[in-house]
Amino acid sequence: MTHNLPKASLGYFPTPLIELSRLSAKLNGPKIYMKRDDNTGLALGGNKTRKLEYIMADALAKGADTVITAGAIQSNHCRQTAGAAASLGLECHLVLGGQAPKQAQGNLLLDQIYGCHIHWAGANRKGEDIPALVEQLTAKGKKPYVIPYGGSNEHGAIAFVEAYKEMESQREAMDVTFSHIVFASSSGATHAGLMLGNKMFDNDCQIVGINIDKGEMDKVPFDEHIVSLANSTAQLIAADYQFTADDLILNSDYVGDGYGVIGVLEKEAIALTAQNEGILLDPVYTGRAMGGLIDMIRTGQIKATDNVLFWHTGGAPALFAYADDLDIR
Repeated sequence: MTHNLPKASLGYFPTPLIELSRLSAKLNGPKIYMKRDDNTGLALGGNKTRKLEYIMADALAKGADTVITAGAIQSNHCRQTAGAAASLGLECHLVLGGQAPKQAQGNLLLDQIYGCHIHWAGANRKGEDIPALVEQLTAKGKKPYVIPYGGSNEHGAIAFVEAYKEMESQREAMDVTFSHIVFASSSGATHAGLMLGNKMFDNDCQIVGINIDKGEMDKVPFDEHIVSLANSTAQLIAADYQFTADDLILNSDYVGDGYGVIGVLEKEAIALTAQNEGILLDPVYTGRAMGGLIDMIRTGQIKATDNVLFWHTGGAPALFAYADDLDIR
């Protein structure tokens, strides 16, 4: 892959790729491996760091002095954006869904520590209120740069083509071939980038996104958004690939009662991973994705002879905000 996109240095790479032998044994299932993007370093880590290296570099190249993005109150993307903005000397505005709580916890607490300007948006957690904020800041003489929800544009997806390349080098050194790569799919760029990376390396591996949310992206059905983003990213780097709906694996069986609603599936996945591997998952994304993986193993969708890579996208700071829902004693 060749491109000349600027890149800011924000994280620590490569992130580890490890085998989860105790969890594998507990499930009597396949060999499970984990890509530890919870260890990227920026603002307690997470997969958004990879995206932000390209997105923030683009903001700086365009002369921005302010960045704006949106998300839920416990958004991992917003927390890492806040950390990236602080490290680069940019003003940061976060448009968060919901109302201001009496006490900040988890990611929101970190947003405040980073000195962000918080704008509460009620039901509008995907950036619906950003255009009005751009006008306000521009009128004050600021040069705002809008980062899309989840950092999911072509810059974010390219970061995960690069991440796939990083993983491929580690996989070869470990002499293992993966039958599946499983991860939380929520805003699309991680999914699109891994799809493109898998195609570019000509691997016979299923890229399995576990859907986290019932919603759409930019008023487009989420599955169509991912395919479109994979195609536009391929076009940006002059990669001769064209994706269709047949190339997409988006498993929506585990959405449950919706985004951020914690159930038995997430609780068990968090407990099993913590108690067998000492690794923390988060309640919204990786807990649901690992819960999906565990169910796919138990129901035979993933066989005991398979080798599965779980891509840990981070998010552990949100655990503290869900303490009441996660009492698993």
